[in-house]
Amino acid sequence: MSESSPPFADFFQTKIAPEELPMLQPLLGARDLLGTFIALFRGGEEEVIIRLLVLREIGARADAPRWSPQDLQQHFAYLNPVKLETVLKRLREHGLLIWDGDSGLYELSDPARAALASLSTLLGFASKPDLELDYLTSQVAAGQSVGQVSQEAMKHLLAALNKLYQEFTDALESQSEIRIQAAQGKLERVWQSVEKATAVARTIYTDDATPGDLLSTAQAISLSQSRLLNLMGTFKRRLAQLQQQRVHLGHSGLTTHDITQWLRQRSQNELAHFLFEQLPVLPDPVFVTTDELLDVAEFELIDKDRSQEATFELPAATTAQDTQIQEEVSLLAATRFFERLTDIDKPTTLGEALVTNDYATTAYRLSLLSLLGDPDSEVDHSIVADLAALPLTLEASGEVELLPEHPAVSRISLGRLTPKNYVEPEVPSTDETSPSPETP
Repeated sequence: MSESSPPFADFFQTKIAPEELPMLQPLLGARDLLGTFIALFRGGEEEVIIRLLVLREIGARADAPRWSPQDLQQHFAYLNPVKLETVLKRLREHGLLIWDGDSGLYELSDPARAALASLSTLLGFASKPDLELDYLTSQVAAGQSVGQVSQEAMKHLLAALNKLYQEFTDALESQSEIRIQAAQGKLERVWQSVEKATAVARTIYTDDATPGDLLSTAQAISLSQSRLLNLMGTFKRRLAQLQQQRVHLGHSGLTTHDITQWLRQRSQNELAHFLFEQLPVLPDPVFVTTDELLDVAEFELIDKDRSQEATFELPAATTAQDTQIQEEVSLLAATRFFERLTDIDKPTTLGEALVTNDYATTAYRLSLLSLLGDPDSEVDHSIVADLAALPLTLEASGEVELLPEHPAVSRISLGRLTPKNYVEPEVPSTDETSPSPETP
């Protein structure tokens, strides 16, 4: 410990003896090993990185683990000699680098090798997006392979699994399609680590010699894994529900989800430029007019007090309008329209197929055309299913056809209905060429 550090007892209450705390005993017993990490990581960020660089390079030479001073100078020729000597001195003073006076060579101590092994394992997962769970699983699996499973490592793994489950349930409760898709992708990425953790836990609680506390933690890990497994189907069902609830933007084929994804892929500069093009000037708040201000003032000054003395009565009860007649009329109109469509055996314009003497029936017929070819409507046991199954194709150009002589309908969409099995008749050629006279 550094001389500038406060006394160890100053961190505790005056009546407490630190050596008697059971949770402190493992740390006090590993003081020498912890001193290795303190020597490596105390100081500024740049200092720590250079120390780790030198230590990793020294430990990486497996064929010749001992180094002479000349080897160190040559190998680290890219470093400032003064800075290199400072790093080597610190490693020597804290027992990480040992000098053998008989051979005149340096070598790494056992605690330094252990620190390098832990560091290399952690760096192996540094590029992975789900570092925590992968690293913890590897630590537990490594301990289990040598018969020394750490209860503390098992608890860390259980905490990571529970945190992961809470993160996924929060995504489901948010009803955000983007968050649910991200959570589903993360679950698929970490599933291999989750299964590995479950395999280790299963091996532990099937061993009769396993301590009770370790057995309880292993069973909790298996339970947490089963909860994560149940979320697989939940993600798919929730995404399917959100897919049905998407809002389609007209007939463009786009949905609000597509627009959201497109906006999320744009940078802030692109969004600002896009907004500037769409809103070149600030909107004028014309809704704040004197009439609205007068209404608010009248309520606050007059009507607010008047309502306290006024009496209100509910209107008299009336019989609700019978909707059965309307349903029968609509069903009859749909049946007649179905009979009209079954007679179509050649391309027919919408005006010929839809227009009746009144506007309401014509508009109703036009709305029924959306059922053609609809797979959801074909399962209905009514005239709706019959309309959906008609072998007709609807073609619309987006233009309108004027009906100046019709008494109720002035215009109608320009398009036509064509039977699916209809074949255009061949038009005979009108060009006749006379045979040329034979040349003798």
